Amino acid sequence: MQRLRVTRTSVRVSIKNYLESLLYHPKALLSELRQMDRRHFQTAMKYLFESKQAHLELGNIVLDLAGIREKVFQSPGGNRTLFLITLERCFLTLNSVECVDILSQVLRVSSMTYLQLQTIARLPQDLQGDAFRNLSMVFKDLYDRITANAQRALYEWMTQILQKSYNASESENSTSWVSAENLWILGRYMVHLPLEEIRKINSNEMRLFISYDNATKQLDTVYDITPGLAQAFLERINASGFDMRNTSTLYRLGLLVCFYDDLEQMDATVARVLLHQMIKCNQLRGFQAGIQKLKSQLLDVATQNQTLNSTLGSLSDAVVGLTASQLDSLSPEAVHNAILTLNQVSGWTRSQLMILASKYLAYEKALSFHNISQMGALVMGITAESFHSMNPKELSQVIRGTLAQHASDLSPAQQQGILRKVMESGTFSSVITDIQGAFFKAVSLFDLRKEEGFSSSLAKDKELRPSQALFLYELLSRKTPPSDLLSIAQLVKGVTCRQIKSMSTISFLNLFHVFDKNLRLLSPYQINCLAWKFWLISNISIPPYLLSVLPAEYLESVRGSLCIPFVTSLGKVELDHLILDEHKKKTILQKVQECLNGSLVDEYDIDLLGSLICHLPPALICDGISPETLVTALHQFRQCRQLNHEQKMEIKHRLIEIYGSPRNWTAETTQDSGPFVGLLPKAELNILVEKFPDILLQAASKMTGPVPPTEDLLLAQFESVHSAVGAPDQSPDCAEVSEPSLDEIIRLSEANAFWSVQELSCMNPDIFTKTVELLGFVRGFRASQLTVLKEKAKQAWGALPSWRSYHVVSLRRIATALNETEIGELDLSSVDTVAALTQQTEWDPLQAKSILQGFLEDSGQAVDTLKSFELAGLGTTLCTLSSTEIAAIDPLEFSAVVARIGSLLCSTSVLKEFKKKAESVFGEAARWNRAILQEIGTIAAGLNEGELKALDEELMPYFQPAAIKCIPDEMFKELSPEQIAHLGPENAAVVTESQRQQLDDSQLQSLLLALDGARTSVRDVPLWESTAWPTYTLTARNPGSRQHNGVWLGGYHLGECSNMFIQLLLEDCQDLLYLDFEDVGKRRGKRRGKARRPLTVGNGTHNPTPRNRQRSDGE
Repeated sequence: MQRLRVTRTSVRVSIKNYLESLLYHPKALLSELRQMDRRHFQTAMKYLFESKQAHLELGNIVLDLAGIREKVFQSPGGNRTLFLITLERCFLTLNSVECVDILSQVLRVSSMTYLQLQTIARLPQDLQGDAFRNLSMVFKDLYDRITANAQRALYEWMTQILQKSYNASESENSTSWVSAENLWILGRYMVHLPLEEIRKINSNEMRLFISYDNATKQLDTVYDITPGLAQAFLERINASGFDMRNTSTLYRLGLLVCFYDDLEQMDATVARVLLHQMIKCNQLRGFQAGIQKLKSQLLDVATQNQTLNSTLGSLSDAVVGLTASQLDSLSPEAVHNAILTLNQVSGWTRSQLMILASKYLAYEKALSFHNISQMGALVMGITAESFHSMNPKELSQVIRGTLAQHASDLSPAQQQGILRKVMESGTFSSVITDIQGAFFKAVSLFDLRKEEGFSSSLAKDKELRPSQALFLYELLSRKTPPSDLLSIAQLVKGVTCRQIKSMSTISFLNLFHVFDKNLRLLSPYQINCLAWKFWLISNISIPPYLLSVLPAEYLESVRGSLCIPFVTSLGKVELDHLILDEHKKKTILQKVQECLNGSLVDEYDIDLLGSLICHLPPALICDGISPETLVTALHQFRQCRQLNHEQKMEIKHRLIEIYGSPRNWTAETTQDSGPFVGLLPKAELNILVEKFPDILLQAASKMTGPVPPTEDLLLAQFESVHSAVGAPDQSPDCAEVSEPSLDEIIRLSEANAFWSVQELSCMNPDIFTKTVELLGFVRGFRASQLTVLKEKAKQAWGALPSWRSYHVVSLRRIATALNETEIGELDLSSVDTVAALTQQTEWDPLQAKSILQGFLEDSGQAVDTLKSFELAGLGTTLCTLSSTEIAAIDPLEFSAVVARIGSLLCSTSVLKEFKKKAESVFGEAARWNRAILQEIGTIAAGLNEGELKALDEELMPYFQPAAIKCIPDEMFKELSPEQIAHLGPENAAVVTESQRQQLDDSQLQSLLLALDGARTSVRDVPLWESTAWPTYTLTARNPGSRQHNGVWLGGYHLGECSNMFIQLLLEDCQDLLYLDFEDVGKRRGKRRGKARRPLTVGNGTHNPTPRNRQRSDGE
């Protein structure tokens, strides 16, 4: 037998390559685990799942077991391998309790796409005792992450075992296998019980189950229970001897109370108990219209023979159903007395919050730390003026508590009113530490620049705008090293390309994990700079996803064994954040297809793709996804943020291919189709709406996701609901018209857009007042429909001058139907009313000007007296200011909200005037820096020709993209080719077609370079020239193979000795290995006392050795 002389380094590198190859090729890992004998398989499972041991020492080699475990669990497909091998071999090799524990570990950190019908069918059918209960518990905990078809299959697996157990010990007194214990084992899967099975449950068993202390917790989680099943359970509970009006019983019913229907002769006390229990009903999936109707009925019972003032605190969240007029009729004292109930209720509309807050404060007389702390969500109804009038010291206290919790829900005017007042409570350096989270994001750059004595701790627990981060990083870096600064994640937004370039190799590599971890916070330009820096340091060990942001030709380095790491790496990030140019994105996706050989043959390929599946070209969706992989692929498509039309059409065809004709779909299949059900033809949708109305109702109500509700889906929903609801009493003028009912409007949501103008005009005014906020949210209303609804508001509330602020706010989109004259009749003295109006984006210039003039006239102000919070609330109406008016704005007030004004898309002439105002704050434009350009946003588009041409090219990436789009075409063409080349990928991607048409050839070439990620100031490195030694290589020692099994030493393959664990390798292959550690022994004295560095497997870190360093063979 030939003995090989190898060094420690060659053993270590070979083992490392082998283990990393398994991580990148989980199918190879599955093959290895399948080939192991029983003893080796037990050892492998022990080290992966049972051992708490972090390292395994084998002579002079230390194996990082914790690293292996982490990487296997995190690698795409690694979990799938462990799940499959556990199902295949674990229950045959280890005891069932151990295997259940292993399955539990795998499932809790994995994608639930593993639990498909074919894998569930392989679950052991003979599990008993603790093993079965423990695994059932895991499936109960993961219920929401499992597809509807998988839920049904798991229910059937559980019931099969439970029924076997029942048959083996059948009781003569029992008519059903559904015992109290079995109900408890089923947990949330109890919603899959057939109605007839529920009706057969023995009364004693049902009584025992409801008596369990944990029964309420279980019934609190049946979010997908249907009215029919809930009624069946309530009937069995009633038949089991429980008093259904007893408070103790009602507390035990969980979500079943949402379908309580025995209201006959109910007293007010029971009604109030039910209302209290029904707070949880908003967690149900669907059926909200019926629940609101039940709450309304209970509300009538609870307030029978009593006033609303006296019962307000006992009505729970049913108070959300009170109309504005009902809330307005409440006394301040009643609201004050009920505040502890009101502050816990969710679901308030903005107009309701305004009414309740004003009532509460009318009683309290003044805002204070104490009463704001009592208000909870009601603080969102406090006016900006009230905040601005509050004692600064008290406001600085509450900004860290109640206000901080609701900061993101406050209007810009409210946020600014709070912020400016807090700033008055002391010196800037003393108050800035109190301003946390989203509030700090509203602090102006002008204010930050006034303070020089910041420490890095200032930025902790704060959300930063890029302009703030740029300023703070530059300032703090003078005294604080980057390693300390970047421990505060938000500061990565402020690292410039120049600072990245100036980092030493060691510093950059040590800090790279911070950038990698916070990729979502970095701009595409920053990511491009990181990629160039890494390429210059080591073009071999560069993280593969960074190759995508370099010029397209650099993708040529992705081939062979680098393909899988590239696809894996790219699938873990958001491609749309990295690449904004569609042409380049196509090039990258073409490389991905090459790496996958043009097809997705199994689930492992889907795992590998990750988020890249959302970018698959339609042709690959059509022909490249194997039928066996379709279910997994469809599940992943549902996670996409958006898909183009062609992708949707191909997905629709594949959907029908895998599930067959929609006419034969089950409820589970319809549910699993999710948003894609809306892609079906109208005729098919009509069938599904008739069979599964509630499932289609849920699909139609989800306005976000890869497929927003289609017109056909909404129309099918409208026709179904409209035909199912009886017509209300009609006035003589509307005798031939089916007017909208309260129940219909609540259930239809966006589908309300299909009411005709005549039907809307026949709506009962009381119905309108109860649904106005919901109708104001409908995106699909046409101008004629909005006009009718506006007239309905006049009918309900009277003449326009009598409208209160909350009336105007509740209109939402309906308000855009008001013409200039009507806007002039409104009371717009409150900036909060104006702030609500300016949230709508459909105002024309005349309407916007009327809103602005209305506020100035009604509030008795002139432009020069406007406070910063009022400027923030005026929003888009500021775009209608004249040059004289803009010049009159107080520069100090302007400085506080310049970032908000810089988000407006005003005309060029207005932006030029705002630019002049910005100069009064930041000095002349020629001296503006990166942070200022970021701060002022679109105002930068107001620079004149000379100012634009004089800009340093390094400032170009710091224009906001919106500002680039606002630069007039004739001005944009004055930019030099160098300036255009330095725009950066993000800004280059937003250059408009009309701007592009003005450019000459050299400018266009520069634009293409910017789009492609080229950096003219960075020395180009030949694609195949290695600039540093990598710490590891992902290539197999056998250059001809794409995947490799076993360990390679030199040119020898240790075939029969290949094993995942070095311990086993040394056990079985020791006769083939001769380890030469002479050099190591000679140097060991020099390193005595130092801990040996463990062999780290695929830990994702990069520590390349510089090229000029000589590495000894034994190192």
